[in-house]
Amino acid sequence: MARAEAPARVTVATYSLWRIRLARELPRHLLCAAAVAGFAASVRFAVAPPRAVRVEAAVRASAAPDRSAEAYAVLFARRYLTWNAAQPEANTQALEPFLGSGMEPDAGLELPPTGEQHVEWAEVVQSREAAPGERIYTLAVQTDSSGLLYLTVAVSRAQDGTLALAGYPAFVGAPASGPAQPVGHLREVSNRPLATVVQRVLRNYLAASAGELEADLADGARVSLPTASLSLESMQRLDWAPEGNAVLATVRAQDARGVQYTLAYELNVVRQQGRWEVSAVQTDPDV
Repeated sequence: MARAEAPARVTVATYSLWRIRLARELPRHLLCAAAVAGFAASVRFAVAPPRAVRVEAAVRASAAPDRSAEAYAVLFARRYLTWNAAQPEANTQALEPFLGSGMEPDAGLELPPTGEQHVEWAEVVQSREAAPGERIYTLAVQTDSSGLLYLTVAVSRAQDGTLALAGYPAFVGAPASGPAQPVGHLREVSNRPLATVVQRVLRNYLAASAGELEADLADGARVSLPTASLSLESMQRLDWAPEGNAVLATVRAQDARGVQYTLAYELNVVRQQGRWEVSAVQTDPDV
């Protein structure tokens, strides 16, 4: 006989009405929340748009030129390299303000039995930071007996602002240099009226003829005339500068003694009412 099948069971579960509503309405609520958040973000960007963040290298205060420290290094170099074997005490007195217990007398300088040396000029040509509050200056020093020398002088600045030597000097080589670089390919000025104006401007500029120069200057142009009066002999080249609003002129000029120079000038030019005018010559006197 076949076995009777078991009757199917039905399980009845009860859920709270709020759960049923939440399960049914939750996707819609999430979608509305996302839309509200997007709208709020759009309003925020419209009212106060984000600003681009500029990433710049931090410039330490010590990186700025310290003119007094430079002068201190130059003064030491002048006194260090100026000496007279017949008057050693004068050299000692000159160096004494720079020295302390940590350095040898006369900064370790021992004079020969005879001879003397004088510094004709000295200037800083290079600077680097050795440590916080300490810089090493490279100086070019022209002497009358040893010629051109390069000397490094380390200078420290204490918390109270006082300057002091940070060690003994050192003779070094000149900063790296090379031959003059040829000017890149430039477009030659073919506009004859412009070339005529440029030549006339440079002739009056070199001769310091302010009244004649004024006729070819643009409104508001400010030009500082050279202190040495020269006569323009010829204009050898006239090219457009890369940016296109200036010209580069190579000229030959001569001073009152007959000394001739090859000079290069950059002139900003503008075209006003059909004629060319110059708005600047080589330098900006207001900067």
